[in-house]
Amino acid sequence: MSRIWAGTDCGKTHHHCLVLDSEGDTLLSRRVANDEPELLKLLGDVLDLADGRAVTWALDMTGGEPALLIALLVNHGQELVYIPGIAVNRASDSYRGQGKTDARDARVIADQARMRRDLLPIRPDDDATVELRLLTDRRVDLVAERTRTINRLRSLLTSMFPALERALDLGTSGALMLLTGYQTPAAIRRTGQRRLTTWLRNRKVRGSEALATKAVEAAERQHTAVAGETAIAKMVLTFTKEVMALSEKISETDKLIEGRFREHELAEVIQSLPGIGTVLGAEFLVAVGGSLDAFASPDRLAAFAGVTPAPRDSGKISGNLHRPQRYHRRLQRVFYTSALVSVQFDPNSRQFYDRKRAEGKRHTQAVLALARRRVNVLWALIRDRRCYQVALPVAATA
Repeated sequence: MSRIWAGTDCGKTHHHCLVLDSEGDTLLSRRVANDEPELLKLLGDVLDLADGRAVTWALDMTGGEPALLIALLVNHGQELVYIPGIAVNRASDSYRGQGKTDARDARVIADQARMRRDLLPIRPDDDATVELRLLTDRRVDLVAERTRTINRLRSLLTSMFPALERALDLGTSGALMLLTGYQTPAAIRRTGQRRLTTWLRNRKVRGSEALATKAVEAAERQHTAVAGETAIAKMVLTFTKEVMALSEKISETDKLIEGRFREHELAEVIQSLPGIGTVLGAEFLVAVGGSLDAFASPDRLAAFAGVTPAPRDSGKISGNLHRPQRYHRRLQRVFYTSALVSVQFDPNSRQFYDRKRAEGKRHTQAVLALARRRVNVLWALIRDRRCYQVALPVAATA
């Protein structure tokens, strides 16, 4: 069946669409606003040019700016394929001309779609996946902001009271609660260990006595007030409250993620695999688009997640495996983190990890090998719609 290809270079306010026929000749090249009437007119004009031929739309983005365009094309039953931006940039070097324009990029996208048969189709996300993506992205932003604020807090506290900064774990609620009431060595010494313990206990801080002991010991090691101590102490208090507020927002977001994740049809299957909780499970669903329809085998999923090495063989050199350059980093985090956790709770994972370590693998290599194995397990569980059963390894049972 004859076909034409519509390559679209996506932008925030405008897209550029260029249509090629089977011979590579340009049938249409147009810059359109990211607005429904303009996009519908473009769709109609492309279908008129097709004149009964099939149309393949190729885009360099799968969401965000072209979300409206994708929704319109899906609603009209159009075929969509995705070409990564890095692939477009590399392919551009093989085309004539040195300049870079939206029209040139659209031509490269259309021409690559015309020649290649390995491009992934674009499948629209369902409402659950879209909501999980928004929530998990929000959580990532909050965690990053909390990390930045904690680093600023550490820097400030080190400039005023280095002994206390060394003694406290600022990632814990108890240490933060202590800093809301006491920031300087003199204030902690005046309060004393007994009163400080009571103060922390009244605020339901776990290990209040041990925490108070650390704080008082740190205060006894510093009897000198640095310049600007009062101003620094106020800023420490401000940053401490910001960290606590961010932690509360993260907890609220986690509850929203958990509620939405448990409503998904694959939630029970995914969470049955040891090491995967609601947050990692939600990130997995977001990364794969809510299903494994785009992954015909676990090998495809493992390559997409970056947990399988990429060969770099040439000439007489073979078996030269390296870390892949292109992969979904958040999906790799899902499998790596869950594998790390599963070593502590799943006897099968522990046995596999110990075997890899006995073979001479480093810790990271053993965990990555386990993550690769878990890709096969999770893919099979989702295919069969069954939950993981934790059973002792055969050797251990014997």
